[in-house]
Amino acid sequence: MALHLFDIPAWLDAAWPHVVAALTLLISVLASAHAVLHKRDVRAAVAWVGLAWLVPVLGGVLYVLLGINRIRRRARSLMLKEEHGRFLPAPEVAPMKAEALSQPHPEAAPLAPLVRLGDAVVGRPLLPGNHITVLESRRDAYPAMLEAIDAARVSISLCSYIFDNDMAGRRFVEALGAAVKRGVAVRVLVDAVGSRYTWPPILGRLRRAGVRAARFLPSLMPYRLPFANLRNHRKLLVVDGRVGFTGGMNIRKHFWPGEHAAVDLHFRVDGPLVGQLQETFAEDWAFTTREHLSGEAWFPTLSAAGDVLARGIADGPDEDFETLRTVLLGALTTARTSVRIITPYFLPDTALITALSVAALRGVQVDILLPQKGNLPVVQWATYAQLWQVLRPGCRIFLTAPPFDHTKLMVVDGVWSLIGSANWDPRSLRLNFEFNVECYDAALASELEGVVAARLRNARPLTLAQVDARSLPVRLRDGLARLLSPYL
Repeated sequence: MALHLFDIPAWLDAAWPHVVAALTLLISVLASAHAVLHKRDVRAAVAWVGLAWLVPVLGGVLYVLLGINRIRRRARSLMLKEEHGRFLPAPEVAPMKAEALSQPHPEAAPLAPLVRLGDAVVGRPLLPGNHITVLESRRDAYPAMLEAIDAARVSISLCSYIFDNDMAGRRFVEALGAAVKRGVAVRVLVDAVGSRYTWPPILGRLRRAGVRAARFLPSLMPYRLPFANLRNHRKLLVVDGRVGFTGGMNIRKHFWPGEHAAVDLHFRVDGPLVGQLQETFAEDWAFTTREHLSGEAWFPTLSAAGDVLARGIADGPDEDFETLRTVLLGALTTARTSVRIITPYFLPDTALITALSVAALRGVQVDILLPQKGNLPVVQWATYAQLWQVLRPGCRIFLTAPPFDHTKLMVVDGVWSLIGSANWDPRSLRLNFEFNVECYDAALASELEGVVAARLRNARPLTLAQVDARSLPVRLRDGLARLLSPYL
């Protein structure tokens, strides 16, 4: 039957199946082409292409929603580098090059390739002349930070993922408010999700105390949602541009000194490295508030204060994407005798699992200390599902007795140490903004090895036989949790 030229309904009735078929084909083609061009993992590319064709339309829609890495694309716009610059401090000491490493630190000479790797991927120089003081949450971390705040005369910059409105948070607010009254310029940056771990958030109390405070990436995510993306997980405190603190500790009563406090480490930094802590804070603050921190008050001239070679490693889904992961792979590849790792969350990807396994097979003693009882059950289930992959090649796993150990620490060959905020999981290594410090110094490494030894005294080994002996329901539960590991 012929269609009348102006009979639009009839034309639509006849044409819509062909239009739908064409759109379905176009969606599948576009989704497949994007996956082929942009997915690094061949298996992921094959899976998405198969889904796009086997489940027409829905497969393409799922790829658009879940398969495209918008995190990195969006985060690239966060730091406003072109507008605000890199905030690079000008240290009085010359950066250390790999070729000269053996002169001041002969014990670190075999790690020269790791220095070259850092020079290539981190974007910041390795600086000599630093002093790193190890602080324990149960003993002296908060007191040292509050003492520095009380002594501030010019400026204070503080960044924390969690800043609770509790006894500990209020004590910090009092100290910061007193600094403001003395004429100190104070800036406080709290992650928007982390600020909601207590209600009402601490921001109102800070502002009433006269402190200029801001939230990093305000979010509409539900209250205390722990798995939100693009979070600022850094912990930074810089006083007068000369004294720095960094590590794994948030600001909350759980870490208030005493025998019932959660276990964690924090570190005081003196020397040229402080400029790199301040630089990182200034970038985050500029993005959040568009205020550019500069001048002597924030970036004074810094001179040598010790013997530690150190470099700040800012990591996040922007220009610093997977920087820390690359350094971890380099450290595991360079290790000759020992690797010690303490982490509260252990969900390494395939490349890191392979690097740990190869190190153990080469004869390197690889010890990994994990909490016996974690604070996130799903994460712990997912961890158990893949522990066999590092136990079988010869890595050793130890479970530390309660209370929960929030420490993040890595020591290689008794010389190189990594301290900071990042965990061994996809969230820290791909989704969060983190700050860590690599240190080359045998004395510091020895002190941190002592921390590991102290943890081992209250730990028990976990064997491959024990992991394999889990019941079938438990193994199924853990395996299903592991499927969520990219999002935990």
